[in-house]
Amino acid sequence: MFTHASPSGRWIAFAASLALFTLLSLPAQAAWQLEPERSTVEATVVEITPSGPVPHQHRVRALAGNISEDGTLRLPLRLNQTDVLDRLGSMPIWLKGVTETPLATLVTKLPPARLNALAVGESFTDTLLFTVDAEGVDREEPLALRFTRESDSRIRVATAERVAVDGRELMANPTLRTVLLLLGYEQIGDEVPMSLDATLIDR
Repeated sequence: MFTHASPSGRWIAFAASLALFTLLSLPAQAAWQLEPERSTVEATVVEITPSGPVPHQHRVRALAGNISEDGTLRLPLRLNQTDVLDRLGSMPIWLKGVTETPLATLVTKLPPARLNALAVGESFTDTLLFTVDAEGVDREEPLALRFTRESDSRIRVATAERVAVDGRELMANPTLRTVLLLLGYEQIGDEVPMSLDATLIDR
């Protein structure tokens, strides 16, 4: 025996089916985070010597940070992420306590929906405004980045144009100045070129 649903019942069933279809058709919202093994910053520090400028390559590795639901990325940079410890060998006892303390924390915003909408093989470039907190001193720096989707769960991020940090600001940071002096850099150039090569993965 068959029964016939009322018009209102048929409408409710149709609306429920439409809502379910809409939900199933939406792309999954990814929760993105940096992959430490594939996320680094490289910097060229130019040492000023009596015989002329001498460039030195340095690296900050194992970058780690998550993009929250509102698009906030918080990126702490610590001394033990750099290759400085490898070059210095044993650290002075009084400096060992700061190896895990953030020298600077970078904060920016990038809506996850824009990353989720990027198709495999496609790229976009955007200039993000980073807030840099270095030992209580805040400043804002724009940074142009290129985002390229390499797979469903992986997006590569790289600097889209030349970036240079003010060498005088680095020397003005007490901890960084101490580290640079330990490396033997009594004076460095006015510019420290830097490049980012990082990978975001769908957590």
